[in-house]
Amino acid sequence: MSASILTPLHARHLSQALALQAQAYSAFLVEPEAAFASRLHVAAPFNLAAERNGALVAYLLAHGWTRESPPPVGAVLDPETTGDTLYLHDLAVSEAARGTGIGRLLVETAFADAIAAGLNRAELIAIDGAADYWRRLGFAAGAPSQALAAKVAHYGPAAQWMWRAL
Repeated sequence: MSASILTPLHARHLSQALALQAQAYSAFLVEPEAAFASRLHVAAPFNLAAERNGALVAYLLAHGWTRESPPPVGAVLDPETTGDTLYLHDLAVSEAARGTGIGRLLVETAFADAIAAGLNRAELIAIDGAADYWRRLGFAAGAPSQALAAKVAHYGPAAQWMWRAL
């Protein structure tokens, strides 16, 4: 199998990314096209695609955001929104690319881009038991405020808010 090529995630990837999202996530976490597409156009995007032979095999939706304030599932984001924190919204890896390290490469590339842009913190909500994966990438579970815990609860019973320094 040939190597993957990393590129910025663009609107041209949208149909493949939506299909990959539907394969990777529980149905209640799959976002409508308008919400997904809005994450491609926020003011500080760190969105990446991994392509192999012209097909999308993995993607990362990540953007600048306000600390400890994740956007709700399905929300259309304001394109002018910026923040002091790299928020990793969505990482999806196809079955064919799992175990290749492509997810780690996407995340580490976003970290480097965020550091270059002056961000020094990353946050995410680990879902569906993914907290162990994120711990291996340096994230730790945070003690969320009551308001943040209520937001995290909308991501499912196993969801955990996590953060790390960059």
